[in-house]
Amino acid sequence: MDPRLRTIGGWLYRRGENALALMLVAMFAAFILQIVFRYLLNLPIGWTNEISVVLWIWIVLFGAAFVVREDEEIRFDLFLAAASARARRVMFLITAAALVLLYAMSFPAVLDYVLFMKVQKTAYLKIRFDWLFSIYVVFVIAIIVRYLWLSAQAVWGKAPLDFDPTKAGSGV
Repeated sequence: MDPRLRTIGGWLYRRGENALALMLVAMFAAFILQIVFRYLLNLPIGWTNEISVVLWIWIVLFGAAFVVREDEEIRFDLFLAAASARARRVMFLITAAALVLLYAMSFPAVLDYVLFMKVQKTAYLKIRFDWLFSIYVVFVIAIIVRYLWLSAQAVWGKAPLDFDPTKAGSGV
């Protein structure tokens, strides 16, 4: 891969991590604010709960789309660990094809639903639901592109990584 693209990709990855960290800080601050107002000042406020839920949705979907790497995903890899490199490649391609097919088939309905949700707003902050759920559209597109890219790498490049029980992400 071109070193310039790798540099740009690394920079974008770090900015994605920064965005996630800022969302997590904002969610934590809203959570603490909610506790202070509810239990110390006896003045319950609802917008803090709403912002926490919205940020949680965005943290999970944005993180899964742009920050969590393939080798960091949670998976049941008992069969994958026992397979040869060729078998791992085939298993990955079958899984990737299924994911791409299912996400691609669901995409028109997802887009239609998200666009329809512009008629509703959240209770406290009055955020339109199409803005709130737009991250799911981005997530679906990112996952389709990711698995197409990884499939191309599996076909013409390298096989999925060997199982290493000493790695932190191995489930050990």
